[in-house]
Amino acid sequence: MSQQLLLEDVTAQQIFDENIGDLKLSWISGLEGADRKFNADAVRSAAASSDLVGHLNMIHPSRIQIFGNQEIDYHAKLPSAERQTQISALIASNPPCIIVADGCNADEELQLYCQRSSTPLFATNTSAAEVIDHLRFYLTKIGAPCITMHGVFMDILGLGVLITGESGLGKSELGLELISRGHGLVADDAVDFTRLGPDYIEGRCPEI
Repeated sequence: MSQQLLLEDVTAQQIFDENIGDLKLSWISGLEGADRKFNADAVRSAAASSDLVGHLNMIHPSRIQIFGNQEIDYHAKLPSAERQTQISALIASNPPCIIVADGCNADEELQLYCQRSSTPLFATNTSAAEVIDHLRFYLTKIGAPCITMHGVFMDILGLGVLITGESGLGKSELGLELISRGHGLVADDAVDFTRLGPDYIEGRCPEI
C-alpha cells in the first residue's frame, strides 16, 4: 500500500526557492501566484511523487507541468485557436506551477495566460528529463512522513542501527565503543527518521 505524501501546504514559492540553485530556475510569469499549492485531491490520490510532476499531460492537469522541446514544438504546430483552448484548459485545472525546460522560450500566449491567472511559470536551461527526476526526488523527500526518536544512531557496515534504551543504560558508551572500532556516528540523542519508500527509511541528525 502506498504512503500519502504530505504536500498539501507546499507552495510554488517554496518549490522555486528550494530548487532555484539546482535547476537554475527563473520566474517569468504569474508572480502573484507565489502561494499556489497542489490540488488537495491530486495529492491524496497520488501513489507516488511521479503522479505530481511530469511532461505536459492533460489527463493529469493538476500536477507540475513540464514543457520540454517536444511539448513546445507540439504547441507551436497547433492552430492558434486549438493552442489557446489547450492552454486555457491547462490553466483552468490550477497546476501548482508550470516549468519550461530545455532552454526553450515560453510562447507569449502561455505567458499571458499565466499572468492573467496568477499561475507561476518558471523557465530553465536544464533538460526536461532532469527537471522531472529532480523534482520527483525533491517532492518525495519533503513530503515523506517523518518522526523523531531518541537514541544513538550508528552506521555499522553500511546499515543504520538505532541503539535505544532507558536513560543511563550506556547507549552513548556503546556508541563510543563502536566508533573506536571504525563505525560511524550519525546522530546522538535525537534522530530524525524519514520514510522515503515502502522499505526505505533514512535517518539523520536533526537540523541545528
